[in-house]
Amino acid sequence: MSKDLEQQFVTQFEAHQNIVHKICRMYTNNRDQHNDLFQEVTVQLWRAYPKFRGDAKFSTWMYRVALNTAITLYRKSKRQVTTQDFEGVSFKISAEEYDDTTERQLKLMYAAVKELNDIDKALVLLYLEDKDYREISQTLGISEVNARVKMNRIKGKLKKVLNP
Repeated sequence: MSKDLEQQFVTQFEAHQNIVHKICRMYTNNRDQHNDLFQEVTVQLWRAYPKFRGDAKFSTWMYRVALNTAITLYRKSKRQVTTQDFEGVSFKISAEEYDDTTERQLKLMYAAVKELNDIDKALVLLYLEDKDYREISQTLGISEVNARVKMNRIKGKLKKVLNP
């Protein structure tokens, strides 16, 4: 792969890496699993990047690859994330640490969201990222109407859980 393509990937990835952190937080239970999943998603994004055509925004494409990777690993391992070695990588990506010590309410919400099924979790994550329903539907491969209906039902479920 060319150095230009490599540099483009690193620049885009670093600008949007919080997407991967949020997905990792949603599908893992501890820091080690989070780091393992972060690494696996990064590898999958790197492998898929040469095929990225730019039809969608980079962040939308990144969400799709990251969510598919997380869901696939989550289902395969039943909460035990496995990783692959990726030797021969010559670039470094500086990873920001995700600080959640001051986010008690978010922890409660994340715990409630973790109880949802895989697609509903992904939908909530994209919704919380202020993605519009068109982009959510493209990322998840469902209709825009279906995304809206699902989100309204999820909101009701979460309200009941968070405000008993």
